[in-house]
Amino acid sequence: VQPGTNDMPRQFPKITLSEVDEETRLLAEKVYASALKEEDTKDALSMFTVPEDCPIGLHQAKERELLKELAEQHSEESAKRKKSFKMIRSQSASLQVLQIPVTAEWARSVVTPFLSPSSTCSSLPENCPEYQRVTISGDYCAGITVEDYEQAAKTLMKALFIREKYSRLAYHRFPRTVAQFLRSAENQTWKEEDEVLPDVCPCPREGEDPYSIENIPDNLSYELQTKDGIVYVYENAEALSQNRPRSLPYPDLETFAIDLSHVLAMIVDGPTKTYCHRRLNFLGSKFYLHEMLNEMAELKELKGVPHRDFYNVRKVDTHIHAAACMSQKHLLNFIQTTYKTEADRVVLEKGGRKLTLREVFEHLNMDPYDLTVDSLDVHAGRQTFHRFDKFNSKYNPVGASELREIYLKTDNLIDGEYFARIIKEVSHDLEESKYQHAEPRLSIYGRSADEWDSLSKWFIQHKVHSTNMQWIIQVPRIYDIFKSKKLITNFAKMLENIFLPLFEATVNPQKHKELHVFLKYVTGFDSVDDESKHSDHMFSYKSPKPEQWTADENPPYSYYLFHMYANIMVLNNLRKERGLSTFQFRPHCGEAGSITHLVSAFLTADNIAHGLNLKKSPVLQYLYYLAQVPIAMSPLSNNSLFLEYSKNPLREFLHKGLCLKSAPEALMEEYAIAAQLWKLSTCDVCEIARNSVLQSGLSHQEKKHFIGANYLKDGPEGNDIRRTNVAQIRMAYRHETLCNELSFLVDAVKTEAAIGTQPE
Repeated sequence: VQPGTNDMPRQFPKITLSEVDEETRLLAEKVYASALKEEDTKDALSMFTVPEDCPIGLHQAKERELLKELAEQHSEESAKRKKSFKMIRSQSASLQVLQIPVTAEWARSVVTPFLSPSSTCSSLPENCPEYQRVTISGDYCAGITVEDYEQAAKTLMKALFIREKYSRLAYHRFPRTVAQFLRSAENQTWKEEDEVLPDVCPCPREGEDPYSIENIPDNLSYELQTKDGIVYVYENAEALSQNRPRSLPYPDLETFAIDLSHVLAMIVDGPTKTYCHRRLNFLGSKFYLHEMLNEMAELKELKGVPHRDFYNVRKVDTHIHAAACMSQKHLLNFIQTTYKTEADRVVLEKGGRKLTLREVFEHLNMDPYDLTVDSLDVHAGRQTFHRFDKFNSKYNPVGASELREIYLKTDNLIDGEYFARIIKEVSHDLEESKYQHAEPRLSIYGRSADEWDSLSKWFIQHKVHSTNMQWIIQVPRIYDIFKSKKLITNFAKMLENIFLPLFEATVNPQKHKELHVFLKYVTGFDSVDDESKHSDHMFSYKSPKPEQWTADENPPYSYYLFHMYANIMVLNNLRKERGLSTFQFRPHCGEAGSITHLVSAFLTADNIAHGLNLKKSPVLQYLYYLAQVPIAMSPLSNNSLFLEYSKNPLREFLHKGLCLKSAPEALMEEYAIAAQLWKLSTCDVCEIARNSVLQSGLSHQEKKHFIGANYLKDGPEGNDIRRTNVAQIRMAYRHETLCNELSFLVDAVKTEAAIGTQPE
């Protein structure tokens, strides 16, 4: 039993609108309204979205800050707060060691060097490597008033508490270090047994049949019903008739909209923007100094590790689409081989007529032997830049949808055989390389409830399982297309087609044996499509229920994310009860479109793909850093679609300490280009590779084997340099820096509480 299962059944804590600050709600609506109007969001989202050298904005901001600083000097209340804050900071380390159990001593002890300039490494744990640390002494509040600092700390802490709530409910990971500081802010003790982790089926042992249908759990005979777009579970028909669902955490739209509004309001809050902007600049500058002082020491550590280098550490391609997992040359060779050996095979039905492979090519007026990589035209180039429609068309070889239907689909006339063979060849190459893994995405559209059975049958019939592959299900946000073709009547029907079969397979695996087996190797869900698509609907607690969404218009991004998260959360809790694997929610987010997408994902996602738009909001960028939300960046893909490679913020995000993974089209090619263009060190690329394993859908047993037995612990204690090739100095620096940032927030909140409890 994984930690966190002892407190079942669990409930979703609901909030009512009356509990929400009116100003917060209005600020949130302002952000949404500005995004909907597609206005220049400079006023709403912060002056920091304009170039740093913009003289007017910077001058005005500095003038305001200077006036506030001068006013603070003459304020007795501010002096009292500063004195209280300094006292709490000086006592922080010793007090926290008493409050937090042994497992968290490291988290607080690393803050000690930052509290006093005279502190040395002798005060740190024995397993902490010695290196040159960058410390800041003096008044921490210099450049920002105490009131603004406390306000920023309070709002940031609130956002972290909100993310922790949603992560725990869905069995998503939440960093130990952050959880320990949050418990400290509540004057509580963090316990390892309270930690919530996802459940992933271990890879079958050698000799085991990965498709075995033996020992399948029994039927629970539960009743299921979709209500407000969410699947509810009932003990029996009587409970269903009396509307008494099982005790599972069913979320409600109003609470989510309220929590969302709190974080939306933060990104337009002046003091919070200023604080986060300063801290992010500090983190970037601090890493520059760390690298200058310790680069040789890190390299020396790596030189002392036998056998390991970048090429033989484990790395996972966490952002790859199954239909694009092969190279152009591989696909070309496969097409030519099948034509040579199976030209007379019936492969396509068109207009009521069945066509052989030869007839298909004759219809297209082409000879497979004349095809080249260039004429195949499945590589995104400069003509796809800012054209998502053209980018998607690149999945059609030689621009022919017929070839996509034959070679890159699972449900066609040949039952997806060619697609399965291509994927098996790719997986064979991964197994041969040993150190590379992939998590290809397969599509479920929601147009029919039969899609899951068809996909699981394809998986088992063609024996697609590989020890080096886990599977992600991507759900395209194309309700509007299905509605216009009258395939579905409302948005609730799409959600029901996607999720109800999963609940049925969980409740009664005996009736859905193939789907039950397939779900063992599915580790998560993705939400995909063009984020830059405009929606006229402003998401809020007033948004119509999915059953009422009968318009042809596509729901907004946040609406999709909430309903996907809600069903995944309930499903995970039900599967956890049964001892079955759980799923992560890992949407495409922040590649384009509104900044509000990243706010929705901050609440609902285990990790995200892309995250480019974090560069536009210092508050969100700092929050993603504090919560260590994993981000799978794809500079090569972005270079073809939305952002030139040289302008990609990957290097900037990495140096600041955001939890980045490389999620490339061609794994080794992406690492090689990134290392050359941004002058990344061996330790940098190995750190990215370690993150890719840590945040992937690999099982607990596999992660222990690939990156170390203590990988769940933070800092150097959780790093096995013999397996990861990441320097202990780097891990210590990352952990100490994060602890330092979190400790400032916790101590500011405690200062405000202490002032509030003092007698007048």
